[in-house]
Amino acid sequence: MMHFGLELEESKSRIIEFGRHADERCRKNGEKPGTFTFLGFTHYCSKSRNGKFRVKRKTSKKKFAKKCKEVHREIAEMRILSLPQIIKKLNQMLVGYYHYYGITDNFKGIDNFCLCVRRSLFYWINRRSQKKSYTWEGFNAMMKDYPLARPKIYVSIYG
Repeated sequence: MMHFGLELEESKSRIIEFGRHADERCRKNGEKPGTFTFLGFTHYCSKSRNGKFRVKRKTSKKKFAKKCKEVHREIAEMRILSLPQIIKKLNQMLVGYYHYYGITDNFKGIDNFCLCVRRSLFYWINRRSQKKSYTWEGFNAMMKDYPLARPKIYVSIYG
């Protein structure tokens, strides 16, 4: 690393127990195996359905919360547009999010993001007039006419 003039940032660096046998070693000390966050994903040790070791990834809590707040603000700004225009823009954002975070073992994360977008949309659509525009039943019926992009895994790491 000295060749490139790089140094480790001590406050951001730590040594964790990670790998195939991390669970066994950590149990002896009464701890849980470590996780680390890199490129918006939290990487953790787990097992596949057939019981073999696997490194799994899920959306980082910090990135998830930041993106939910960002989408909430954007919907607030878009609420003056017509519903088809709002849905079109939201679908573009959702598909982009799914393309990045839609990897093996992260379906729950992208599904939660879709739910976050739906809640924000419901909130801001109901703020467009003096009275409440939709109940959840009416909102869900309207969403059948203007559907949001469904969560989908785009990258399969193991197959």
